[in-house]
Amino acid sequence: MIAYPTIKRLSLLFIFLICLKDIHAQDTGTLIFPDEKHFQNIRQLTFNGDNAEAYWSYDDKQIIFQRKDEKEGIMCDRMFTGFIPKPGEKFQFKQLGDGKGRATCGYFLPDGKHVIYASTFLGGDSCPPVPDRSKYGNRYLWPIYDSYDIFLADTSGKIIKRLTNTKGYDAEGTLSPDGKKMVFTSIRNGDLDLYVMDLKTEKVTQITHELGYDGGAWFSPNGKKIVWRASRPKTPEEIADYKDLLSKGLVAPTQMEVFIANADGSDQKQVTHLAQANWAPNFTPDGKHIIFCSNYEYKHGFPFNMYLINLDGTGLEKVSHNNGFDAFPMFSYDGKKIMFSSNRNSGGGYEINLFMADWVE
Repeated sequence: MIAYPTIKRLSLLFIFLICLKDIHAQDTGTLIFPDEKHFQNIRQLTFNGDNAEAYWSYDDKQIIFQRKDEKEGIMCDRMFTGFIPKPGEKFQFKQLGDGKGRATCGYFLPDGKHVIYASTFLGGDSCPPVPDRSKYGNRYLWPIYDSYDIFLADTSGKIIKRLTNTKGYDAEGTLSPDGKKMVFTSIRNGDLDLYVMDLKTEKVTQITHELGYDGGAWFSPNGKKIVWRASRPKTPEEIADYKDLLSKGLVAPTQMEVFIANADGSDQKQVTHLAQANWAPNFTPDGKHIIFCSNYEYKHGFPFNMYLINLDGTGLEKVSHNNGFDAFPMFSYDGKKIMFSSNRNSGGGYEINLFMADWVE
């Protein structure tokens, strides 16, 4: 991964180039930018800290998200939930559980009373250490904490069941539209691949097999397809570097592309061929397009914006026009709203907040 000297620190787990130093945010306080024709009635929900990966409950009444705010003593990502506020009301949220370890990738079950999420708490109460990038040429590195496992809990944070129990990293879980299956990333085979678990039987099936980092997968609205982002080291040097870092519990994920396949992993196809970091993909409500985040327009690695693309890789369209950071899009289940994370309206600051808007086709 390349270190970008113009980038200031944005501390978010899981996605590439967040947590980099020296990000130059040019936004001076804007909720919506020109040409953002798909957004109406945009609203900022959070106002401090780093807030990301906000995902709707099945009834569109709540969200679950990860949050870090050192000013509040939240020193690494933890899970929070909150009900969508009515117009004019303040967004109220609460921490899920007792705040031990590091947590990420929360997702509601259909009943709205239970969630899945990944946590390192079995490895210790404190936040796990971040990698020392100076030992690796100051490249941005993401730690693959072997203490991450996926848990089923109620919305108070009480653990109902440990869903993964294999050695090494298990995280990045999302659910099928009927809530019966979970797709997630695991290193149980020695590489970072996608797996699908039947939540009733807990039977697990591996669905990607090619060398590289496969993660951040989502089911399509009808549950028949999945979309995800993946690295695919090809040259002997790239392969050696990937394997060396992985042996140390690290990845350097700046070269990522968006892939699509049937829900069982068959008929895999690469959707984007843009180079750099293309990630955080998700389906549009009609299932005919993919929305994703990318820095491909900017060779120095920043800004990040959101884009639409057809399933066959045609029809690329820029959705957000921020000079900073826009990512983690998720549509409400009724298809009327979109939630995403952004540093817009930060007055030149570097905090990442949650934004909600009406979606306009």
